[in-house]
Amino acid sequence: MEIRFDDQVVLVTGASTGIGAAVAKAFGASGAQVIVHYNSSAAAARSVAEAITSSANGSATLVQADVTRPAEITRLVETVLEKFARIDVLVNNAGGLVERNPVDTTPDEIYERIMDLNVRSIFQMCKLVIPVMKRQGHGNIINVTSVAARTGGGGGSVVYAAAKGAVVSFTRGLARELAPHNIRVNALSPGLILTPFHDRWTPPAMMEALIKTVPMGRAGTAEECVGAVLFLASDQMSSYITGQVIEVNGGMLMR
Repeated sequence: MEIRFDDQVVLVTGASTGIGAAVAKAFGASGAQVIVHYNSSAAAARSVAEAITSSANGSATLVQADVTRPAEITRLVETVLEKFARIDVLVNNAGGLVERNPVDTTPDEIYERIMDLNVRSIFQMCKLVIPVMKRQGHGNIINVTSVAARTGGGGGSVVYAAAKGAVVSFTRGLARELAPHNIRVNALSPGLILTPFHDRWTPPAMMEALIKTVPMGRAGTAEECVGAVLFLASDQMSSYITGQVIEVNGGMLMR
């Protein structure tokens, strides 16, 4: 059974690189009108949009915004609504480690930046998009968390892990809250995935050690996260699934 999103408006945050880019391209190839959000990686975002528009049914709209700033999130959502008047799928993918620090040496400013980027941005996006989905009578929200939410992180990423844990709780609570409105809320929890995130924050020796903890013996790719997101976003495939977290980690962590 082919998963299609013809005529649906799909907003993917952090869509210029990594998992967000792979997800945006896949939605485009499945017929969606994709909003490719980015912050500072304009060239990479343009490349994603070009890949989408070069496909048979793809449509892409580039929108820049810093999701740590509520006013810019408001502008992002308003820009989408001015053009399309609807949002069928929201993928809250934007996030990041910001810095690696032990808890006792983490500056308050860094703590706040981590929480703003990984938690507050999702809250603000949902706060603005939920009324739109309620008016439509349906919608799908997919939040991106991390395996760190369950392991507690390590190597100076404890605050990041706590933020991703908050995303899991927010996802489950929001799913209960929105179920009566025909809005489903689920989450993707990637494990060790080869993306610019690890290029920046994970030294080779740490990467080698992490790979040894993966039963499949390798790191995953951004493209290997796509199927789970499309599955969760599809009413055709997952209409009775809400409040769930799908782990994509090569067996690194099992329930």
